[in-house]
Amino acid sequence: MLSVENLKIHFDDRESRQEVVRDITFFMEKGEILGLVGESGSGKSMTALTIAGLLKANARLDSGAVYFWYSDEPERKKVNLLQLSAEEMRQLQGNEISMIFQEPMTALNPTMRIGRQVEEALCLHTKLSKEQRRERVLKTLEDVELENPEELVEKYPHELSGGMRQRVMIAAAIVCRPRLLIADEPTTALDVNTQASILELLKKLNQKYGMSILFISHNLRVVGELCHRVLVMKDGEVVEEGRVEEIFSRPRHEYTKTLIAAIPSGTMTNSFHEQRKKVLELRHVNAYYKEGKIRRQILDDVSFTLYEGEMIGLVGESGSGKSTLCKCVLGLLKDYEGEVIHYTERPQMVFQDPYASLNPKKTIGWILEEPLRFCKEGSRKSRRAKAEAMLEKVHLSKEIYDRYPRELSGGQRQRVSIALALMTGTSFILADEALSALDVTVQAQIIALLKELQEQEQICYLFVSHDLDVVNMICSRVLVLKDGHVNWLE
Repeated sequence: MLSVENLKIHFDDRESRQEVVRDITFFMEKGEILGLVGESGSGKSMTALTIAGLLKANARLDSGAVYFWYSDEPERKKVNLLQLSAEEMRQLQGNEISMIFQEPMTALNPTMRIGRQVEEALCLHTKLSKEQRRERVLKTLEDVELENPEELVEKYPHELSGGMRQRVMIAAAIVCRPRLLIADEPTTALDVNTQASILELLKKLNQKYGMSILFISHNLRVVGELCHRVLVMKDGEVVEEGRVEEIFSRPRHEYTKTLIAAIPSGTMTNSFHEQRKKVLELRHVNAYYKEGKIRRQILDDVSFTLYEGEMIGLVGESGSGKSTLCKCVLGLLKDYEGEVIHYTERPQMVFQDPYASLNPKKTIGWILEEPLRFCKEGSRKSRRAKAEAMLEKVHLSKEIYDRYPRELSGGQRQRVSIALALMTGTSFILADEALSALDVTVQAQIIALLKELQEQEQICYLFVSHDLDVVNMICSRVLVLKDGHVNWLE
């Protein structure tokens, strides 16, 4: 659908000649989402602006071609965008090729109502009647998941939130159903929750309309979540390209390796997990409780996968279904449909209140050895040695072995609970509000311990909490439950 061949561009400044794009070549297929990544000044935005026909006044094209196929008919129509006149290019802009920008507040006209701005491309490129245009505008605003479009069309950009303005800009870009959508850093200015919803929206538009998307970003995590293939640019050149899974699992160029290494720990998303072992998988789980003769549904079509060494956050308000989901995972609730598949043995749990979950009449040593006795594992001497070693692993003294839970602080008791969960060699821990009963300084210590165990032992966690700040700090992905339905925050 698009082919860029030997493209060279420079800035013609008075004092110097600065090359910004150096002989790059790549292609895009129909319906593909292609990521273009690189640091500031790498040439990615200049490449996109060239395709869109929006080169800056001081930019000069040295050589190259940009071929665009704008028909699926047997006799496909192919043009070199760089050879079109300004008028010919305007026939394609907003119609066959559209662009969304990083900051919608500067891209949208502040003096024009939303409806008029979304309708503008229809006025330029179609012969639809006024009523038909309004119908298309309302339908497009629904497509980008904006509520009450009849009211929205009468508002101005300053009356909307940042996420709503970005959706309006996407609506204006897709109202003519273009074949190619160029998205230049469209989520950078948004908070993480709004960013996730915009990425999900772009996926849906790609699937619904078969719209190709050229997605420009400096954020590898975002590109990995959205794109099928990725091109890595540095100093105006494409240094590496390939499918997302290949680039993230087996990067070849040193610059790509540096970019991937710079991704904050714990932010690798679903797209990157194909090389990692599955630990837990839920497939279309519906769970129920019986209240007298009434069978009430609590979980509705919940699906997700947990991978080795990963920490997924599970958040939601009271009554959202978090505890029910945990019971399904642990096998404590039998009334459910779907599949709960464990790829590891003996999932363990760390509870909110360690004082209530530890036997107050038994010593710490006895408590830690209990799972080993139950499994008939080792001698008495070897069990004690393993319990003492586990205490050291969670940064507790061996002297605690002979103490009772009441003789420990809250933080020490929670460390004992974590040690207990690890005694049978599990690689999967379900932590149910494991930090909420602790003060902030002890919380920080336990967080550090959980992350240390995650890195050293490749332990994965399903981390249940109501505290989004803590979850965002330590979890790679966040699963949000509301009324039994699941949504993701990345």
